[in-house]
Formats: sequence, C-alpha cells, structure tokens
Amino acid sequence: MELFNLSGRVAVITGGNGGLGLGMARGLIKAGANVAIWARNEDKNAAALRELQSIGVAEAIAIQCDVSEDTQIEDAMGATLAKFARVDACFANAGISGAGAAIPDITQEGWDHTMAVNARGPALTYKHVTRHMIERAKTGDAGGKLIVTSSAQAIMGVNRSSDYAASKAAVTALTRGAAFELAPHQITSNALLFGFYETEITAKADPRFTEWIEKRIPLRRFGDHSGLEGLAVFLASPHSDYITGQCLPVDGGLSIS
Repeated sequence: MELFNLSGRVAVITGGNGGLGLGMARGLIKAGANVAIWARNEDKNAAALRELQSIGVAEAIAIQCDVSEDTQIEDAMGATLAKFARVDACFANAGISGAGAAIPDITQEGWDHTMAVNARGPALTYKHVTRHMIERAKTGDAGGKLIVTSSAQAIMGVNRSSDYAASKAAVTALTRGAAFELAPHQITSNALLFGFYETEITAKADPRFTEWIEKRIPLRRFGDHSGLEGLAVFLASPHSDYITGQCLPVDGGLSIS
C-alpha cells in the first residue's frame, strides 16, 4: 500500500474551483480520492472540473452551492452522497475578503455578509457533513476529517480587516469545539491559518500592502500552491488521525514576525 493512497475515499471542498481550494483538490485527486467541489460560479466550476478530470486518477464532480445558504448545502450534500455514497473529508474553504472597512465605518450589512460566508458557511457545512459521518459511525464505519481554511489574521492585526479577521477567528473556535464534541465518532477537526498566497482575494489588495507583507514574511516569499497538495493529502489521510483541535499557521513564519 502506498503511504498516502486515498483510493476509495471522498473529499468535499467548498470554494474548490480556484485558489487554495483547487490547489488542495489537485493533491487529493492525485492521491486517489474522489472529490466534490461545492462552489457558486458555474463557469469556474466547469473549468476546475475539466482540470481535475484531466489528471485521470479519481473522479470529480462540481456542484453549484452558496455556503451561506443552508438549503443549498443540504442539496449539495445530497448530490454528493448520490454520486459517491460517502464523505470522508470536508475542506471548508469557501470565503470572501470582507468589506474592507475601517472600524468607525463598519456597516451591519458588510459585517453580516462576511460572517455569513466565512463563519456561518463552515458551521452549516459541518452540520450536514457530520450528520452523515455520525450515521456512518453507527454502522461501524467511524471516522472523518474536518479542515477549515482560516487565516493568519485570526491571530494578528491588519488595518481595515476587522470583519475578515473576526470571521477567521470564529472558525478557529469552531475547530476546537468540533474537535471536542465529535471525538467520540473519531471525527477530527483542524484549521489551517494561511498567510499570503496569490488568490483572487489577495489580487484585490493594495500593491503597497503586497510589497510590505512580502518583506515581513521570514521566508521572504508568498505561499506555494503546489505545496497545498501534500498538505491536503496528509490531513485527509489516516496519518493525521491523532491530530485534532489544532489551528496550524501555514504562513512562511508571518505570524511570528
């Protein structure tokens, strides 16, 4: 048996049609896992699906889903189970950049929208995924992996980003609560606190901020998307079964600089 062979396993990746999510999906597919992408943009879903299918190691599907809507998550879960019959790992990755407002300029609408996608989305996703995992455990097939995309901003300050930082801090607390609550079912829960990777979200950043942040990263470079592949495979594999409740910075040392 190969050390990281995920054949027969199924992973859900919300927001998996680009950026960090697609990077993780590539690794999972290459390791033999079947992958279900849940994301909003149909064109991006189709492009991501073509790429994953071209790898040709395992199967992939793409389902249109807005993770801020409970009914859409429920439908996506139903479609995933109809195709693959199980879910072993869930990467709650979908997120938005936030309103970009200074604290004196926060609006209820901007704050609530960020929280709906970045904090409520993972919670509702976990709700439906864990219902399946718990039922599976009752039949003697226990186990599951929950991994949420958080951010270094959950533990460090950045100007005009309080809503985004708060949403990412919320999912680190969700991670710890889920780890404790779901441990009897052998379901683990961990968070990845990503630093600066080139994505659609970071592309919107002020170039001056981008230049400043690169100088602050001890490794003096942005995150490498190819490195996401092995990270996702490890966390979806049995080799991470004894790791739960952890919030791991993946940031080139940014959070300690």
